[in-house]
Amino acid sequence: MPEEKQVIESNEFNRREFFVKLGLGSLSIAACGTAVFAYQFLSPNVLFEPSPIVNAGKPGSYPEDSVTLDVNSGIYLIHAKEGFFALSAVCTHLGCLTAWKPELGIIACPCHGSKFKRDGEKIEGPAPKPLPWLRTWVSDEGDLMVDRSVTVRPMEFVRV
Repeated sequence: MPEEKQVIESNEFNRREFFVKLGLGSLSIAACGTAVFAYQFLSPNVLFEPSPIVNAGKPGSYPEDSVTLDVNSGIYLIHAKEGFFALSAVCTHLGCLTAWKPELGIIACPCHGSKFKRDGEKIEGPAPKPLPWLRTWVSDEGDLMVDRSVTVRPMEFVRV
């Protein structure tokens, strides 16, 4: 009988072993969580932005005397009698996206009321500067290209 009692006692799970296993399990979970957060902290946090160069398509797709807003890239492509030019569609006041009002022939900021002429010149409102002209050119394939990161002086048209 004593042998049976010893076998039963060795197979039993006592209180001390339970708390040791509970403590080791808690420590291992905490160590894994610390390792995950350390990896996230040490890994590079890189912001991938789209290219500032926009392919606006073929010049023939823009009728003369038109103003076209590209919402995704935040530019206006304008086909005037003198040629093509591009304006930033971002208001110079607080960075709102402006809107072309064809019935009035102006570009207006819907947030704070700034108004601009078709060539980007400020008419009224809190905007401190006119809308900047952006570098525009025709690629080798015949597409209109706009570089949103490079401003040019006004009245630089691209003739096609």
